[in-house]
Amino acid sequence: MKYLLTALAALTLVTCAAYGKAEQGEPRAPVAAYLLPGAPAFDISISDFRERFNHENPSLQLNEFRAIEVNDPKVLLLRAATKINENLYASAALERATLKIKSIQITWLPIQGPEQANARAKAMAWMKALINYFNPNYSSQQSADLFTKLLAAGKNKSYYAQTEGALRYVVADDGEKGLTFAVEPVKLVLSETLENSNQ
Repeated sequence: MKYLLTALAALTLVTCAAYGKAEQGEPRAPVAAYLLPGAPAFDISISDFRERFNHENPSLQLNEFRAIEVNDPKVLLLRAATKINENLYASAALERATLKIKSIQITWLPIQGPEQANARAKAMAWMKALINYFNPNYSSQQSADLFTKLLAAGKNKSYYAQTEGALRYVVADDGEKGLTFAVEPVKLVLSETLENSNQ
């Protein structure tokens, strides 16, 4: 439990709630730091995603996601998380009413010592599997190449976002504090705006 709380604290750096007012004066839902207002959701719930991901990745199994409840009816997004191992976690931003995924993330908390390289390699395998899940026509090499490219582009930035087709990839590299990789759906009409969203 201690490790889960540590991971959630780290995730808060990336998925911190930011409240604001919409143009009509309505409160806006809390969003991940990089999640765009009005961003769409994948047409899949978190439980269906987990079931399909586990079926497609027998060696990379996700445990059940646990919702992080917010007792505020104005909050339209829900966060959920699951522990993969001692230094690797998956989390998601969900539509509160449907539990459909608006953003799905894998977060790695680096460890020190001789196991670091092995732990990092495992984390990278999970992140590449996330690319493959949403791009089933990609080969393992294509996923690896894309992930390597995203990591390089996101180095020393609070986050880096890149859009390809109907998907948005986000890398939030916080150095020794951790690395988060996210996949989100986008509205194609917003693609030009997204290209200019990198921080």
